[in-house]
Amino acid sequence: MAAVAATTPAGARRRSGPGGGGGGVDDGALVFETSHGVEPICTFDEMGIRDDLLRGIYAYGFEKPSAIQQRAVLPIIKGRDVIAQAQSGTGKTSMIALTVCQMVDTSSREVQALILSPTRELAAQTEKVILAIGDFINIQAHACIGGKSVGEDIRKLEYGVHVVSGTPGRVCDMIKRRTLRTRAIKLLVLDESDEMLSRGFKDQIYDVYRYLPPELQVVLISATLPHEILEMTSKFMTDPVRILVKRDELTLEGIKQFFVAVEKEEWKFDTLTDLYDTLTITQAVIFCNTKRKVDWLTEKMRSHNFTVSSMHGDMPQRERDAIMGEFRSGTTRVLITTDVWARGLDVQQVSLVINYDLPNNRELYIHRIGRSGRFGRKGVAINFVRSDDIRILRDIEQYYSTQIDEMPMNVADLI
Repeated sequence: MAAVAATTPAGARRRSGPGGGGGGVDDGALVFETSHGVEPICTFDEMGIRDDLLRGIYAYGFEKPSAIQQRAVLPIIKGRDVIAQAQSGTGKTSMIALTVCQMVDTSSREVQALILSPTRELAAQTEKVILAIGDFINIQAHACIGGKSVGEDIRKLEYGVHVVSGTPGRVCDMIKRRTLRTRAIKLLVLDESDEMLSRGFKDQIYDVYRYLPPELQVVLISATLPHEILEMTSKFMTDPVRILVKRDELTLEGIKQFFVAVEKEEWKFDTLTDLYDTLTITQAVIFCNTKRKVDWLTEKMRSHNFTVSSMHGDMPQRERDAIMGEFRSGTTRVLITTDVWARGLDVQQVSLVINYDLPNNRELYIHRIGRSGRFGRKGVAINFVRSDDIRILRDIEQYYSTQIDEMPMNVADLI
């Protein structure tokens, strides 16, 4: 089977038309406010979701769908290709979980939906949300991620699961070993799709895509979708419904953004220690641009008797899992990390993000500050800015039509 699919050139994998009846959904590039033809559906009950799944949604704590869920759930359930963009913390992961649970046939033991994410933590989080929301429909999901036992993956997949949430490398490996059988996959979701289609992952994604059936439904989801990524989608999507957000509506409403001017790199450390008491009122994530810097800053904070934890991509997976667990449970309150943490991860109590280093690109800025103020809660982002960084900060401000002010003395009161 796989060999046959692999011979189909990517460009030839077109479907004959928009699958599953579009139900009068108009395709103008949508903006949330002027959603041409995509009428928001304001309750889960009106979405035609099966009862035992509704039970799972309400048991999980959701009362009403978020803006992106009101617009994107129905087109996805109806089988349309969808490009959905929404701010961080607006329920994208739970939207994936909800649509996947609605669409799979649990009486069959085959993989029917594949969700690809750029980091192992995000893939594992998506698996957890699917299992929670799908609790009453007995959905079987498995996170196929690097750093975990290959044997365990093989055992789980041989046993049979409905949904695989994974990272591209491990998923590709499982497909090539013929352990992950692709013949029944009808839905491919690329989470954080701008990252997935950028240099790092593009080849792996196409590698996986070659093995998937031609009648595939594709859904792209991200907070940031640069133009060149949108242009690329014509290669593997058919007549997608586009639900996009205007750029100046991307910066997150509940998040106050500040900067602290530091003349020299060395001064950042003193600024951070001055802020430490503020950090621990809640939970805080501190971003550095390199793994080495994360290790250095963690060591230096600890040597000054500050309690911090740290995480980056070079750590063994078991250690990453343990640190995530401690941070989620609130055992540790300050996490120093790289951009492995910038995308998609959801820890409710985080209300402060510090950019110890300004990120290397504008998109990452939105993802990082979106770790705080999840789902409409208040949040604060503080940027440490050296004199030669001012230009980068002003560029971010202008690009997103937002305002980043000097940090006030009473910043603790805002958290």
